Amino acid sequence: MERTELSDLGEFKLIEKLTSKFKTYHPSTVRGVGDDAAVIKNRSGLTVVTTDLLLEGVHFDLSYFPLKHLGYKSVMVNLSDVCAMNGKTEQITVSIALSNRFSLEAVEELYEGIRYACSYAEIDLIGGDTSTSLKGLVISVTAIGTVDEKKITYRKGAKAGDIICVSGDLGAAYTGLQLLEREKQIFIENPDIQPDLENQEHIVGKFLKPDARMDIVKLLAELEIVPTSMIDVSDGLSSDLLHICHHSNVGCKLFESKIPIHGDTYNMALKFQHDPTTCALNGGEDYELLFTIDPAELNKFTEDHNVRAIGEITDKAHGYKLISKSNNEHDLIAQGWQHMNQ
Repeated sequence: MERTELSDLGEFKLIEKLTSKFKTYHPSTVRGVGDDAAVIKNRSGLTVVTTDLLLEGVHFDLSYFPLKHLGYKSVMVNLSDVCAMNGKTEQITVSIALSNRFSLEAVEELYEGIRYACSYAEIDLIGGDTSTSLKGLVISVTAIGTVDEKKITYRKGAKAGDIICVSGDLGAAYTGLQLLEREKQIFIENPDIQPDLENQEHIVGKFLKPDARMDIVKLLAELEIVPTSMIDVSDGLSSDLLHICHHSNVGCKLFESKIPIHGDTYNMALKFQHDPTTCALNGGEDYELLFTIDPAELNKFTEDHNVRAIGEITDKAHGYKLISKSNNEHDLIAQGWQHMNQ
């Protein structure tokens, strides 16, 4: 048989390849594979369900990732997917697989972070599973939420003329990871040297302890805005914007000068000799919300809302373009996190 490497496909093409022949049998399945979360019809509205798998050595490194922070983040990355559907999480399940190098106290520390996330987001832990792992720690979290049928938002739905918006700032998690990796290498070479994170609370915090943007979902409801499409920025701005474009069958025009980059991110990127815009475009794990809205809705946002307009949706024929600060036009290319290449 001919052999195809998974790295040649990438995560999303692999999912499409594996699931394309499956059909749905129940009218209650509104949306299956292919978005941030599945959507199921219930008697009173819509239920959204999403699952994330976190693997030691792939998604996290325990040499610098505190277990309490890891527990918190493992919940938040799932809540972020529910937010991307314009929904609110109500329950989670947590399953873990552990090797014998973990003590009870270590697992309790992990669950303390999970508990803190549940308390912060006001969600219920309703079950899960535990198993043995021959190598490393595995965490699987499933989030279950609800959303009004009139407010459900998918990756599809963007149309030419819509404004592209994003919450918060981008690239911080990536530069925070670079700082942590630098200190790890220094420690490996000389264990007597204590890590120096240079008081970079913002960028390190964005990587180790991100928050799902539940506040933005609440803000959209208060402003009576239903985005035409939405996704969370987990794989990088370029990759995730292109997901919206591909699902919506449209093009885009993204303005480099409008991309929100925190001052700490900008300075640390330069320190590592990286282009700050490249970090924002391709870094990933920011868990901000990227969405499109009708132009008439834009004036509802104020500077205090922490939402920036960064571009516009175009006809598909116009392609996917990045407009540089010098007003040059470049093709926007997906260069974010590729799961199957790790």
